[in-house]
Amino acid sequence: MSIMMAVALMQVAMNAPCTDALCDADRLGPVFDKLAETRQTRRPVRILQIGDSHTAADQVTGSWRTLLQTRYGSAGRGVLPPGRPYAGYLTRGITASQSPGWSVNGIFGSAYDAGSSVPIGISGYSLSTSAAGASIGLRADQVEWFNRFTVCAMAGPGAGSVLLSAGAKSVSWSLDGEQSGPVCRRVDIDNLTDTASLTVMRGPVTITSWSTEASGQGGVILSNLGTVGAQFIHFGRTSDAVVVRELEAYEPDLIVIAFGTNEAFRPKFSAAEYDAALQAEIRHVQRLAPGVPMLLIGAPDSSTKMPGLQTGESGPSSGCGGMAEPWRPTAALASVQAIQRRRAHQLGLAYWDWSMRMGGRCTATDWSRRDPPMMRPDHVHFSTKGAAEIARLLEQDLDSAMVTLGGTGVTTSAMPLDDRR
Repeated sequence: MSIMMAVALMQVAMNAPCTDALCDADRLGPVFDKLAETRQTRRPVRILQIGDSHTAADQVTGSWRTLLQTRYGSAGRGVLPPGRPYAGYLTRGITASQSPGWSVNGIFGSAYDAGSSVPIGISGYSLSTSAAGASIGLRADQVEWFNRFTVCAMAGPGAGSVLLSAGAKSVSWSLDGEQSGPVCRRVDIDNLTDTASLTVMRGPVTITSWSTEASGQGGVILSNLGTVGAQFIHFGRTSDAVVVRELEAYEPDLIVIAFGTNEAFRPKFSAAEYDAALQAEIRHVQRLAPGVPMLLIGAPDSSTKMPGLQTGESGPSSGCGGMAEPWRPTAALASVQAIQRRRAHQLGLAYWDWSMRMGGRCTATDWSRRDPPMMRPDHVHFSTKGAAEIARLLEQDLDSAMVTLGGTGVTTSAMPLDDRR
């Protein structure tokens, strides 16, 4: 066999679509190494997930966090949207508070204002106020106690000042300066604490994110930054400058991208448009976080009773349990999942097939009818029991890959294989 033929066959093999639940796990080799060494190095492993309501609810991510921290230790709660940015905001591991007087800007939903000049960062939300005395605070459960408190905000001419408090330590911070742009401030304290707060001394002030960390002891941080109803394209409404500064401050070892459900429910879905948008947003995040390993989580199985969503550009979706069954996957769901799998492989991300691990197509209908139910009656969102099972399956697959790789940072396919459509 000629060298050219061997190279060609190798390229074909590398570009062949993976059909496993977890694909290209070797791209996570550096993360596996850090997990294996965290107790010895005493350096935390920081995982940051961006996504839609599945991420915002912190049921799957919260259960995954518990599994990771039980095994490797807790290094704090991680990055959060500041305060309580919307009604029904859910947290796990901490209780967040917010005084009156704040306005919110977000990347999607009622908080989104297309005409706003307030920049948004990695959390998907910004809080702004001109009211002296306005405050936000948090109290952590014992497992999430911390000794490092970080806040990111907007500085510039005429900007106000705040008082940052963590435990018994307080630091005043002026945001007034000649240059406009994002800044982050860290408060380190000697002992672990469960409380932190920010109080406005003088406005105006805009806060883009905050975080807590237990430094110096190793363990895992898993930050869930989700926006209810969002699609991946809405992440493009964030400020690149703010996100880059926040990533510098928060230093993620792994970025998890978990969108797709809302894309699959989009009326008049176009596979070509979604494919182009997904590629653009993946490359966007890669530019903002160069060299950081990434895991794309495919859209989970879901279903709808709306006939208009059950028929799309590829025709009607197949039913679940016969034609009499009113619940069916959206016509777009299979396309979304196939495009996610293909582009993750080609653009250098690891990929986890959430739907496959649930049991495949039409599983949402079955999960919603189990006793106790694994999904809610909407056949889209998960019950506490179902979310815990998804987290267990994800961690099981990652553990198996970590064992297979032997804890070594094998990264032979860490770069995109090609950019062909």
